[in-house]
Amino acid sequence: MSIDVNNESGTEVDEQAILDIARYALARMRIHPLSELSVIVVDAEAMEQLHIQWMDLPGPTDVMSFPMDELRPPSKDDDEPPQGLLGDIVLCPEVAKKQGDEAPTRHSMDEELQLLTVHGVLHLLGYDHEEPDEKAEMFGLQAAIVDGWRAEKGMTGPSPAPTVS
Repeated sequence: MSIDVNNESGTEVDEQAILDIARYALARMRIHPLSELSVIVVDAEAMEQLHIQWMDLPGPTDVMSFPMDELRPPSKDDDEPPQGLLGDIVLCPEVAKKQGDEAPTRHSMDEELQLLTVHGVLHLLGYDHEEPDEKAEMFGLQAAIVDGWRAEKGMTGPSPAPTVS
């Protein structure tokens, strides 16, 4: 799995954890090991520009996903998943910090960025949360991936509750 993490934000973030949880999420979703993903960490100003340009919404957001080859998790019957370019995930640590501070289960900016990385991966794989049933599926899968990764790393305590909408 080729995953690049590029921090352009000027904020110190745990890039290794972002890389690790992205790799874990892609493996858990059975994405081909030769697939490629890019994660870019930007400041609020750059995120706001992307948010306006692509969503026509004001202000910075927490995570944006830009799929390339529209890869999907293979079905249980598929022997070999296709390989390709997953796309880009863009994260904003300033928004992540605010969300972590305001969450019912307060957590760190890095924990929020880990959650947002999984959220971005799922969006790249075609998951969405516009409808209640889609939201239940996506957030359930997101929690299972974050909890599984945290357990594998020996981290204790509840995983961050989803703060993305």
